[in-house]
Amino acid sequence: MSDLHPVATVSGPIDVTVRLPGSKSETIRALAAAALATGRSHLYGGLEADDPAAMAGALEALGVSVLRAGDPWAVDGTGGRLTRPDGPLDLNESGLSARIVMALASMVDGPVTLVGRGRLPERPMTGLVETLRALGVEVDSEHLPMTVVGRGRLWGGVVSVDCTETSQYATALMLAAPTMEEPCDLEITGLEGSAGYLEVTAAMMRRFGAAVARTVTGFHIDNTGYTASDVVIEPDASAAVYPMVAAAITGGRAVITGLGTESRQPDMRIAHVLGDMGCAVTWSPREVTIEGSGRLEGIDVDMSDAPDGAMSIALAACLAEGESHIRGLGSLRHKESDRLAALSEEIGRLGGDASVDDDSLVIVPHPLSGGVVDSHGDHRIAMTMALAGLVVPDVVVANGGVVTKTWPDYWGFLDSLS
Repeated sequence: MSDLHPVATVSGPIDVTVRLPGSKSETIRALAAAALATGRSHLYGGLEADDPAAMAGALEALGVSVLRAGDPWAVDGTGGRLTRPDGPLDLNESGLSARIVMALASMVDGPVTLVGRGRLPERPMTGLVETLRALGVEVDSEHLPMTVVGRGRLWGGVVSVDCTETSQYATALMLAAPTMEEPCDLEITGLEGSAGYLEVTAAMMRRFGAAVARTVTGFHIDNTGYTASDVVIEPDASAAVYPMVAAAITGGRAVITGLGTESRQPDMRIAHVLGDMGCAVTWSPREVTIEGSGRLEGIDVDMSDAPDGAMSIALAACLAEGESHIRGLGSLRHKESDRLAALSEEIGRLGGDASVDDDSLVIVPHPLSGGVVDSHGDHRIAMTMALAGLVVPDVVVANGGVVTKTWPDYWGFLDSLS
């Protein structure tokens, strides 16, 4: 194995105040809306990491000027008039970027080819492909690489999308909708979890002047376009999960600044779950504090609304008292790795007992021991399993460089705790 990252154990309860990097979810959505707006937008606190870089690179190839030197970033919008790129668009390993760019490519007059790396070519795109085809767009594959042949616009009207696999299909169509020829009534079917991410999408669209309204079956979106805006990106709640759980498992304290009761990001739910497991949780509009009690209790919880954050809850459950059942995790099979299988395997490497039961993880606490765990090429597996090393000596994460996907300084953060 290469790219080894030993994790230093902490000598006692941690006490840390953290402001996390910008939200990946908000950064990518803001880039898309700014690209379709009329005029220059500024994005403050955008996430400097691989996924937003992939989105920015694709937008530049579609004729959008994206200046990311320093803070804020400047995006010169096209008013929805995107141009055909000179070559394939490389979305790296970013599933969210790929799905949004599929919708944007449908607005180009002519063929646009999308390619990806790592596991991205294996990740599902079917629901979005079917909707684009129903809208008259030619798409030659249901996986990357694919070529999308647009006609310079999307028509709109009543649009149905099956989000059984991921809510990101709806996010892609929502972001494109203000530039459609007619108002869009987006009907969403099959959505079992992650609905909160659609509210993140709608909120970002409104910050760029879009008219978005919830309906019984989905969203109504007027075709009034976007206007340029200056937007402050929230810290990343998905990254906040790791210091929260670090406080819980060490019996320490973590203060997360910039995120609190005002945040719409679904992974803020993790603070509530840690409270149910025995932590003290204190909220304000823009801050949350997690204090571990030195004792965690097992939990039975449905995490379909925050499946990525649930991974670190699974790690905490390995160190709790009593069996845990973490449900609603089916979407984790279709990420940068099969996260259900990978978590079970890597927890087992450290002596833990985590088994997959349909779309759930069942965790029976056992004493953990050191060992080398593998990231499976997945940033969230790397970051989750590294937490064990804070309290278990001699934990090493192999192929941990993948954290650059969303938190390039993650290893520096862990080192600071010791």
